[in-house]
Amino acid sequence: MNMSPIYFDYQATTPLDPNVRSAMEPYWSEHFGNPHMVDHRYGTEAAQAIRYARSEVANLINADDEEIVFTSGATESCNLALRGIVANNKNKKRNRIITVITEHPAVFETVKQLSNNDLETIILPVDVTGHLDLEQLDSVLDEQTLMVSVMVANNEIGTLHPIAKIAERCRDVGAFFHTDASQAVGRISIDVETLGVDLLSFSAHKMYGPKGVGALFIRTGVKLVPLFSGGEQEQGLRAGTLPTPNIVGFGAACNISFHNMAEDRHRIEYLTSWLFDDLKEVFPNIYLFGDSTRRLPGNLSIGFPGVSSEKVVSYLFDKIAVASGSACSSEKNEPSRVLLALGLDPETASTALRLSLGRFSTESKVNSALTIFKDMKVDI
Repeated sequence: MNMSPIYFDYQATTPLDPNVRSAMEPYWSEHFGNPHMVDHRYGTEAAQAIRYARSEVANLINADDEEIVFTSGATESCNLALRGIVANNKNKKRNRIITVITEHPAVFETVKQLSNNDLETIILPVDVTGHLDLEQLDSVLDEQTLMVSVMVANNEIGTLHPIAKIAERCRDVGAFFHTDASQAVGRISIDVETLGVDLLSFSAHKMYGPKGVGALFIRTGVKLVPLFSGGEQEQGLRAGTLPTPNIVGFGAACNISFHNMAEDRHRIEYLTSWLFDDLKEVFPNIYLFGDSTRRLPGNLSIGFPGVSSEKVVSYLFDKIAVASGSACSSEKNEPSRVLLALGLDPETASTALRLSLGRFSTESKVNSALTIFKDMKVDI
């Protein structure tokens, strides 16, 4: 029997933690009730489970339970945050939305579409490490600004933005601030009070929970218009029957991260540094894209000079699971928008390979991966 490839694509998605699976299982069969039907025990059991899971999710980011709205994932959360603020905007003098060229498509494409609603859209550039120039942000941030959206951690190169500083600037001019934290929650400490954000999006499947469920943190007092109608669930902001098993799993994943995050982070950072240092010994001219220090734990965005990522991914296909850029855009056979924004030429950008390690990465797997990369140097 063939061995499974080594999994180094934790930023695309994470495997379901066995303890999360165990927490979910009773809600597929034994406790299957509709959580919105409280006229009998089946419904009330499901409702109680969701209340508990909501508290676990809220606790991980230091929010109040009522500030958590469940969605299908971070993409929906980002859309609800951005479109919901615009639709609720009563102050027509605030007609500007600001974001960054390196944002995930869930934000970047949504902001571009919103520019058709009599809104001015400003897309800010980044430097060679993927960082936003705060002075440049200051130059366009004023009382005309309705909203700013900047992600915590970039999904391709792992660069971490100074979210608290950006949020403070937004507060000073009365603008809303949203952050896409889907790559960060569960991997690094995220405290909505310390950060001072108004809205924060994240997904369960990026933190060892199930696919198909996410959340939007909405600070008390922030008003949104829902994306669609059909029910009063989730404070009238997200119609539809809540998926109890997924939400229970989301809560369990958050609880595990709350208790184990520091230990996970330390170990993952150690393994990632070891992997990169040994790769540099084999490939002395290897590229490292993004910031070398202010980056997401477990992220390696690298390139082998003169070798396209497509060729490397093809070689590694049944050996190591990696990504040629972000999972959300890897089907497009073109250089990454994020990498081009760093000022890279298309040829260099086309070498980019994203390796991302996580909770179930081990020293043995890193050793095996290094052996495969050494063989690759000979073969290609």
